[in-house]
Amino acid sequence: MHSETRGYHTGGADCVLDLTGDCADFVARHQGGRDGLLHLFVPHATAGLAILETGAGSDDDLLAALAELLPADDRWRHRHGTPGHGRSHVMPALVPPYATVPVLDGRLALGTWQSICLVDLNVDNPDREVRFSFLAER
Repeated sequence: MHSETRGYHTGGADCVLDLTGDCADFVARHQGGRDGLLHLFVPHATAGLAILETGAGSDDDLLAALAELLPADDRWRHRHGTPGHGRSHVMPALVPPYATVPVLDGRLALGTWQSICLVDLNVDNPDREVRFSFLAER
C-alpha cells in the first residue's frame, strides 16, 4: 500500500475543496498501471469527504443544505470556539471523513461529473490534512 498525507488550507469560511486533481496525480504516481482502490481519510473530527458534482452549483447547494441542517448558532452542547462550532463536530456523521474510489487501468473510475471534495465547516481550524492511500489489486 502506498500512503501519504497532504495538507490543505480551507480558510475561514465554510468550504468545499475539490481534491480530484490531487487524487488523479497520487494514483498516477503510485498505481503502476494496476487496478485497485484509492482510499482517502481526513484525520479531523470536524471535516469530511464527499463525492459530488462541482462548478455547477452543487458544491454551494451542499453548503446551503448543511447550513440548514446544522445552523451556526448556540443550540450545540459542544460550545468551545466560534458560535455554532458544535455543528462542525456533527457534520462528519452526515459527510463522513473517508471515501474510497475504484481505480481501473490506472485511472479513477469516477462518473462524468463526479469530483472528490474535502468539506469543512470549521472556521476555527483553516488547515487540514488528508491521507491518500492506494491499495493495489494483487
